[in-house]
Amino acid sequence: MVLKNNKIKSILIIALKFIGAFLVIAVASFFLFRGYFLNKAIAKITNKFKTKYQAELKIGNASFIGLSGVQLDNITLVPEGKDTLLNINYFATSVRFWYLFIGEVRVKELSLKSGYIQLVKKGDDKNFDNFLSKKDTLKEDTDKAGSKINYAKVVYKLISRLLAQVPNNVLVDQLSLKIVDNDKHLDLAINELSLNNQVFDSKIIVTDNFQAQKWRISGTAKTKERRADLNIERVDSEMVIIPYLNERFGLMAAFNKVRFQLDGFEFSNEELKIDGAAAIDNLLINHERIAKTDVIINHADITYHYLFGTNFLSLDSSTTVTFNQTKFHPYFKLEERADDEDLNKKVPRNKENIFYKFFDKYIVSMNVRTEKTLAQDFINSLPSALFSHIQGMEASGSFTYKLDFKLDIHKPDEMVFESEIDKDNLHITQYGQANLEKLNGSFTHTPYERGRPQRSFMVGSENPNYVTYEQISPFIKKAILTTEDPSFMYHRGFVNEAFRQSIAKNIRAGKFARGASTISMQLVKNVFLTREKTMARKLEEILLVYILENNYVVPKERMFEVYLNLIEWGPNVYGIGEASRFYFQKSPAELTLNEALYLASIIPSPKGFMYKFAKDGTLKPYMERTFQFITNKMLVRNLIIPDDTVGLNFKVNISGIAKSYIIKSDTIVNDSIYIDDDGLIGTVGDKQEE
Repeated sequence: MVLKNNKIKSILIIALKFIGAFLVIAVASFFLFRGYFLNKAIAKITNKFKTKYQAELKIGNASFIGLSGVQLDNITLVPEGKDTLLNINYFATSVRFWYLFIGEVRVKELSLKSGYIQLVKKGDDKNFDNFLSKKDTLKEDTDKAGSKINYAKVVYKLISRLLAQVPNNVLVDQLSLKIVDNDKHLDLAINELSLNNQVFDSKIIVTDNFQAQKWRISGTAKTKERRADLNIERVDSEMVIIPYLNERFGLMAAFNKVRFQLDGFEFSNEELKIDGAAAIDNLLINHERIAKTDVIINHADITYHYLFGTNFLSLDSSTTVTFNQTKFHPYFKLEERADDEDLNKKVPRNKENIFYKFFDKYIVSMNVRTEKTLAQDFINSLPSALFSHIQGMEASGSFTYKLDFKLDIHKPDEMVFESEIDKDNLHITQYGQANLEKLNGSFTHTPYERGRPQRSFMVGSENPNYVTYEQISPFIKKAILTTEDPSFMYHRGFVNEAFRQSIAKNIRAGKFARGASTISMQLVKNVFLTREKTMARKLEEILLVYILENNYVVPKERMFEVYLNLIEWGPNVYGIGEASRFYFQKSPAELTLNEALYLASIIPSPKGFMYKFAKDGTLKPYMERTFQFITNKMLVRNLIIPDDTVGLNFKVNISGIAKSYIIKSDTIVNDSIYIDDDGLIGTVGDKQEE
């Protein structure tokens, strides 16, 4: 037994000696021939850039530093016939030596000094075009059929490879990233950047066509633990101004401080989870389509949970967003739709449809849930630039809100759109700048056209053309409810089905062809808001309508009465009192069903009413079909009875001042007919007027 043990011990000693000798020989060989291997590697890389990217890579000098370090001097990369892409005077790196023996390169330290990377675009020519390969590099991450991208694997590999290459220590000195977009210039000059023992710090001078800023990015980067915590702030002033956006898109964006956290990621069961957080203080945004003044958000943060699967990516519903004093939980999912042979035959790909361009292959799901929110906290959270008419408003109680949305672009009629608010003793105790109660009395109204005020007039008994609800023909009230807002007397400002149908129609049309405005929304827009097409105006419209309708500020009949007395019915014609005389020389109470059908049909484009008439002053034949469509709707909804249609001939006799407009228009009438998705009929001339 002793002899056997001694024999095993002798074999182990011999084996260890052999391994030791092999390692010594391997290390000695490496140091003996490493210069040769380095030159071979550089030659191989240089040739690859030449053949694959048509770019010339030059390295002035290459040498070793210590045991596992490499230094490269005077590196340049110039695409053929284009501007220099890269110029680095000094590059040094050291790798983890023992990883080389298993075929891996793990960078331990990295140092860059004096140089630049520049991306240049001149016209349509770019000096980085050759490096944007359109070849599918994700082939290995597709399914067995080779048709689907495995999003989880792709993102996981990308992040893992990136983190694996982050050195323990990094030092960058005087390196610039230059972006030249024709006449627009952006330069990010890194004066100092260091990563040392997981502590990250950098000082950057950001220069564009208009100004220079000093930024600091600092924090911790723990690559092995897959964690990071970074802050971005400005050194020479309070506000970090995001460059390039203003020149390129007319968008001004700035903030005091941004914090980004990565708390880790995990890959299991073919799914990748990424967790973290982000926060921003005093975000400022200015764009003419958003608001006329600076939009300022004092504080916003998100605790995010992303989930990537084999055929989807999503923001999990456990994500929490804080917006000033309001919290909500968003959910978003973009999922590759399964190929459907029958569906592809029935619904051809419309390459000109803007919605198909983005969502042809995907099903979009989204929902939002707020936590129980105090009404006053919500009001206080609203940026004043977006909600100027809400400023000064006070409220009691609380609410929760939820929105559900799901869309397969190939099945727009099956779209899900549900919006619901649950109130808990919610009351408006004091109105802000928009005093909604003024609708209960007389007030002066000034309509605007293309930003210019038109004539002002009284909406009330002081105006001789004003008529009360009872003084208006039932036919005109019922016809307008049919064409503009059938459920006005019952809804509380919004109709989910109308929004759903509007979105579906826009998708089919491939453009924003139809809105979903109720009479309540049109009334608020006319009385309290300007006609400027900004996001601020639309958001205010939605909120004011909700407050108006859900706090019973104004009775429905009164709202409809005011609406009929101030909307536009023709050139410089406002209110049903003026309209009935302008067209028919009679009072609103005397309007017939035929005349009511006509007036209801011109509301979308009242200034173009003359295009509905032929040269002899009679209505064009297609208008008969429009009248018939509206009449059928009114019969189905029991707004009129068959007896009301006895003798109805769909002819209209214009006897008022409007007749002179019709005669003048006979040389520009266009007879091309169209029928929209609602069955309403018009001409190309009508569309142009709209």
